[in-house]
Amino acid sequence: MKKLYVISLIVSVVLLFTMCNKAGIFNESGYDERLSGGMATVFDETSKSFGHEIPFLNERDLAVHEIGDAAFEQTFVSAPAPVNSGLGPIFNNVSCISCHHNDGKGTPTAGFVNSSLLFRLSIPGTDVNGGPLPIPGFGGQLQDVAIFGKQPEANVNISYNNINVTYPDGEIVTLRKPTYTVTNAYQSLPSNYLISPRLAPPVFGLGLLQNIPEATILSFADEFDTNGDGISGKPNYVYNSYTHQMELGRFGLKANVPNLLMQVAGAYHQDMGITNYVFPVESSYGQSQSDALNDDPELADSLLNHVVFYIKTLAVPARRNTTDADVQAGKQLFTQLNCSGCHKPVIQTGIDLNISAINNQRIQPFTDLLLHDMGDDLADNRPDFLATGKEWRTAPLWGIGLFAKTNGTPFYLHDGRARTIEEAILWHAGEAQQSKQKFMQLSKTNRLKLLKFIQSL
Repeated sequence: MKKLYVISLIVSVVLLFTMCNKAGIFNESGYDERLSGGMATVFDETSKSFGHEIPFLNERDLAVHEIGDAAFEQTFVSAPAPVNSGLGPIFNNVSCISCHHNDGKGTPTAGFVNSSLLFRLSIPGTDVNGGPLPIPGFGGQLQDVAIFGKQPEANVNISYNNINVTYPDGEIVTLRKPTYTVTNAYQSLPSNYLISPRLAPPVFGLGLLQNIPEATILSFADEFDTNGDGISGKPNYVYNSYTHQMELGRFGLKANVPNLLMQVAGAYHQDMGITNYVFPVESSYGQSQSDALNDDPELADSLLNHVVFYIKTLAVPARRNTTDADVQAGKQLFTQLNCSGCHKPVIQTGIDLNISAINNQRIQPFTDLLLHDMGDDLADNRPDFLATGKEWRTAPLWGIGLFAKTNGTPFYLHDGRARTIEEAILWHAGEAQQSKQKFMQLSKTNRLKLLKFIQSL
């Protein structure tokens, strides 16, 4: 079992309960800001801070969590094999943990083990369910690695060009703009293909995000900017191929996945080439690389469900330095610049009958789970259901100040182009243009206070 900082946790949970008027209703003025995940908060600032189970799981749930944890770290091999069989024949990585390092962010490299950047593919148009139109012979995701004797669909070379941004006070920050070049395709790609880089995000706290009522998320939407603040977030509605229903998108960098079952099952299927009861057909079906084995589904139903439960029950690390004067000043600036227009600081979860610790929790994810136009520079120009080529889901900011500890070298934004939080801010445009400009107009002292606040999350 992963070690929890029990004493600190119990103290904070006691504070939480004593400040409750009744279930789900909290005293804003007295609430402990450190509790990013409410009762599902843990106190750990080490490289393992994203990998703890939520507190107070019962014995059975803890056992399931631990099984899912072990499965999350399993390295798969090609079939036939006595254990962990089914990898490929084409894939992106060999395990969940290889992309989500320490349950956190990934590394923006491609084409080898421990790389965490994958590429979605499509051609203009939509499929029968309104989603991206797959490329014949490639599908909807580029698999850039293959088992022995098979050929990857293609390789992707990444290069960067430097762009200097100058603040009004004269300070210069160098940004890096990526260029992606597809090479060595096993067959010709159509000239009009669309490609979108996607860097593996953290996996902690996702059970809480799934437990946010749909009505709450929709209440944040303002697609036509009726309040005139320049922000017009909108929901994505996506096709669930398991339920055969259109559902609200919550997960994925384009909010193109409705729930954790689809997220995890899709990762096994597309990222590792492992079939399961949700996606029982090989991702290489119809291609020359197909293994032609009659072994589907390759992943046991129970194992998939255990991994879903593991991710659902990962705790959120506590905020740090919440009483620091500079952090408090940065918090005020965050609101004044309207960063909170997209990155909603506080949200109330709903009811999950199976896991009490994620019910009626006052959480601080700093997201609205909606789509926002982020401007031309961050555009992938690839639609994804209702998401346009310029729109991305608001990334949660909780835990962002621990990325350097959990992942060594931190990377930010959907493709990892930003090496610092400051760089990430300076890439913002579109609906975030006004907030970015206000940030640039701040004095150096106040810019540092705002960054210190974000680092405390």
